[in-house]
Amino acid sequence: MPAVLVEHLDDGVAVVRLNRPAALNAVNEDLRRALPPALAALDADKQVRAVVVTGAGERAFSAGQDLAEAAHYTIGDVDRWFTELHAAYGAVRALDKPTVAAVVGVAAGAGYQIALYCDLRVTHAEAKIGQPEVKTGLGSILGTSLMMWHLPFGINAELSLTGDFVSGERAYQLGIVNALVPRGEVMTKAIALARALGARPPNAIRLTKQRMRELTQAQFDDILVAAKRYQRLAYESGEPQQMMPRLLEAMGKGKPTS
Repeated sequence: MPAVLVEHLDDGVAVVRLNRPAALNAVNEDLRRALPPALAALDADKQVRAVVVTGAGERAFSAGQDLAEAAHYTIGDVDRWFTELHAAYGAVRALDKPTVAAVVGVAAGAGYQIALYCDLRVTHAEAKIGQPEVKTGLGSILGTSLMMWHLPFGINAELSLTGDFVSGERAYQLGIVNALVPRGEVMTKAIALARALGARPPNAIRLTKQRMRELTQAQFDDILVAAKRYQRLAYESGEPQQMMPRLLEAMGKGKPTS
């Protein structure tokens, strides 16, 4: 089963689905590697005017990094892991066409970050959105860095240090989310926004997005350097190796992890 599915709608809208519903669309190596070529193909397709990014199934946009995979990682995997993840984020950033994230259910960690790299976000009041890396023994490096562009420092600290989720309603109040609708209307609203953006002059959209990337490119490049440095230190401490198996065991017993 492909880790990323692409569907072409009418009016030049394409829907990209993170396609691991049994794992709550958790980000693993297959998904990290599949996302960049899928998005590059859409960017090159002149028939595509806008992109909606969402998760397969009804439970999650993405539960974040696949802990079943990461629990087996060692310090020797850090460079490859975060290079691939940074490339996936870069592929979202590189789109010259407007992107809308349709967030249903959970958007955590790496999944939350994919949504933040989209231009706009739509969710529902009951959604669970957050940055739980510290609970896995990892530093909240990628997420904290990215949230500097979206949130006041104190709110960033709250989400990064507690690792707790906020509701979709609070995310909307904080400005992380652009539109709040009933759960069953999230995709409809996201597609409508994508169509509206896709109706704008495409060259003006492209130029605006290029300028927005220029304004943040130095920080984006530094995020990868920082992630590798700090996550090597995390693995040297032994905390991820201790915490990830515990979280997997708790999830297997149906216990909450946040």
